[in-house]
Amino acid sequence: MVGGRGAHVRRRIVGLAVLASVLAIGLFGLPLAFGVARYAVLQEEGNLVRVANAAAVAVSSDLNDGDAPSRIPKAHDHTSLAVYDRTGALVAGTGPADDDLVREALDGRIATGGGSDELAAAVAVTHESDVIGVVRAASPRGDIYRQVAFACLLMVALALFAIVLVWLLARRQARRMARPLEQLAGIARRLGDGDFTVRTTPVGIGEIDAVGNALSRTATRLDKILGRERAFSADASHQLRTPLAGLRLRLEAALHQPDQDPYAAIRTAIVETDRLEQIIDELLALARDTRHSDSGPLDLPGLLEEIDRDWSQALGARRRQLRLDVDPVAPRSSASTAAIRQVLTVLLDNATTHGSGTVTVAVRDAAGVLAIDVSDEGPELTTPEPVLFTRRSDTATGHGIGLALARSLAEAEGGRLALSSPEPPTFTLLAPPATD
Repeated sequence: MVGGRGAHVRRRIVGLAVLASVLAIGLFGLPLAFGVARYAVLQEEGNLVRVANAAAVAVSSDLNDGDAPSRIPKAHDHTSLAVYDRTGALVAGTGPADDDLVREALDGRIATGGGSDELAAAVAVTHESDVIGVVRAASPRGDIYRQVAFACLLMVALALFAIVLVWLLARRQARRMARPLEQLAGIARRLGDGDFTVRTTPVGIGEIDAVGNALSRTATRLDKILGRERAFSADASHQLRTPLAGLRLRLEAALHQPDQDPYAAIRTAIVETDRLEQIIDELLALARDTRHSDSGPLDLPGLLEEIDRDWSQALGARRRQLRLDVDPVAPRSSASTAAIRQVLTVLLDNATTHGSGTVTVAVRDAAGVLAIDVSDEGPELTTPEPVLFTRRSDTATGHGIGLALARSLAEAEGGRLALSSPEPPTFTLLAPPATD
């Protein structure tokens, strides 16, 4: 299908090029042919005037004596000569008995013209200042037509050669232009099929390269958008797992205690549903590369209170404890509360799922920067840090998706997340300081 369209494009390019050359040659050739014909007539008239002048010199003495010329110079080719006396009567040679050119020449002028079958020129024969006769030279127009026809045939041959040359060059240029267009069509088709890895290569044609670059940029943007949407799906499923599990446990507990007030469980479920909606909105904003509307300053007391309320209950269900260690002089931060909440959710979820013992959240001052440490009493982490923070790593023992998301969130806020100690496992979040 693409090949058929490419052949059609090539035919159109060749056809337009040949048509343009034919029009150009026609617009230039027709006036040139007319000019060549006019030039041939003028040249022949000038030749006839020269022949007539030469004959006038030869017969002037005879005409001055009142005698008929005894000898007329022999003309070349098919030129005929005629001599007329001062009355316009034919006295020698071949010519019409009565001629307008002869009468015009008797007035002392050079006359040129003729009929449809010949071209003639008449010059006066003078003695001192008197006109004593006329010499008329004539040649068939067929000779001129043959000269013009030969010149026109030569121009037609050159025109045909030019058209053939244009056709050959147009075919070559059409192939050169159609091939990258066919490639662009194929790339566009692959892009429509969902292959966003396609890229174009420059071909040296500015317009086509511009289209190819735009197509490559579009593929790159679509690839990034698709990647963000896939990351959002994975991040959302990861981040929603824990609150959904907590909501399910609370609802199941309410079902097993029918004697208690169900409205308390409903209110708790509504709060948890709001939390789930908040998580989805925050992750969607991250997937779209947008900053949160509540960015800075960080509401650290409210966030710590929320962590104490939610995670103490989650750890208590596992017979574990949560300990908060807050430095009262910890610096303020301009980071988004929503982003820091998601980062700490990932770290606390990892500590709850993969760690053991008491989970400690320590807030401290790190050389003017807010530092938040999340640690537990679990075994040493042996996974290298680059692998630990790689999304969907096979060797990350379940940490990959969440930790990769947490690091992305931290870096998006201008902070940093790192494994500060493998034993006991401790992750440190550095949040940017407040500007005011």
